[in-house]
Amino acid sequence: MSDFPFAIIGFDLDGTLVDSSGDLTSSVNIALAELGRAPVSREQVLTFIGGGSPRMLRRALEATGGCPNTGFDALYDRMIDYYAAHIALETHAFPGVETALDTLAARGVTLAVVTNKPEHLADKLLRELGLRDRFACLIGGDSLGEGKRKPDRAPIDAMVERCGGGKAAFVGDSDFDTRAARNAGVPCVAVSFGFAHGPVAELGADAVIDRYADLIPVLERLS
Repeated sequence: MSDFPFAIIGFDLDGTLVDSSGDLTSSVNIALAELGRAPVSREQVLTFIGGGSPRMLRRALEATGGCPNTGFDALYDRMIDYYAAHIALETHAFPGVETALDTLAARGVTLAVVTNKPEHLADKLLRELGLRDRFACLIGGDSLGEGKRKPDRAPIDAMVERCGGGKAAFVGDSDFDTRAARNAGVPCVAVSFGFAHGPVAELGADAVIDRYADLIPVLERLS
């Protein structure tokens, strides 16, 4: 039985639970190399992240000479194949993640991941980092069908349903996360160290944390 004010806590993945920017950068550059284009920096890729991997690649192509009229699917497949094979070379959980997850679980909270990353890649990444078993539910950007990804409320609603119902909160790092939570009527905490494209204070979250050690007291105050 939970002694925590929220029965369910959901988390975004990239930029929230894990820093995956290094492996995402390498994968984008593999696709760009297919076109003979120069590699982009990690800092540039951070501005491309958000809304799923096809959108990330399109942004990278637009920033380096334009998105080709044909061949996008082949480039995307090349990027994803490389990423799947090298998914956790540089990726790591942010400091304090495992302690926060373990503390929440010990207090009876059901944990979930809701990401716009394809589900099979999110599952693979979490397993390679040794985190998958901590989460009762994983919803990816392709789990619910076309158009049902953040910022739509459907993934948050599905999270609550699959986790057995109850009062929920969500933790993310982007406008996609805060909008999805708001659309579903769920409080949202934003992390300041993620992949947001602008000031985190402008995301519209109910609270912002600078480190995972602050997550649990902040959630208790939000209740």
